[in-house]
Amino acid sequence: QVQLVESGGGLVQAGGSLTLSCAASGGTLGSYVMGWFRQAPGKEREFVASVRWSGGSPYYADSVKGRFTISRDNAKNTVSLQMNSLKPDDTAFYYCNSIPPRAAWGQGTQVTVSS
Repeated sequence: QVQLVESGGGLVQAGGSLTLSCAASGGTLGSYVMGWFRQAPGKEREFVASVRWSGGSPYYADSVKGRFTISRDNAKNTVSLQMNSLKPDDTAFYYCNSIPPRAAWGQGTQVTVSS
């Protein structure tokens, strides 16, 4: 069964940048569409971005469009999320998974943006 491990989170000031990485083990990401999701305290998990197997057709939530960039490396079995111009509202735990989800959710990586 594929296991997903997210990393790269941290504490950053508003306007700063972070790059998150998602590594799959125990299997491959295959031809699945992969996505990033986030969950802020007291809120539901929400979609952030997705990318097709080819790396094309990235799709973003309106709240991150123009600031975040999703990419994937199928050879390395990884998916990344470059986050620029971070805002306090981006504070959340970030998770990756296929769309629809086919693997157990990982522990996520925490992103905290201070104002």
